[in-house]
Amino acid sequence: MTDSMTLRDLQNLIETMYSAKDVQRGTAGTFMWLMEEIGELAAALREGTPEELAAEFADVLAWLATIANVADIDLTQAVHDKYGGGCPGCQAMVCVCNVKP
Repeated sequence: MTDSMTLRDLQNLIETMYSAKDVQRGTAGTFMWLMEEIGELAAALREGTPEELAAEFADVLAWLATIANVADIDLTQAVHDKYGGGCPGCQAMVCVCNVKP
């Protein structure tokens, strides 16, 4: 593996490693695992080491890729469609929306 990985590379890697388990678990079960990892990320944000924090970010991203695979969503295309033209609200590359995020 190289030092860089695209979102599509990650999604393909996760599919190769886990697709049989993921499809069997389904979207609802996979979503629950994602939520557990988000909880672990929250704990690491409060009191984790930089290494623990990095690992939890990686886990959340991997579980997001997993649920996208189960739902048959191409994350690269979804992100491009939503954010590729700038802010979805104002279409500026540096958001100037008056709405709080």
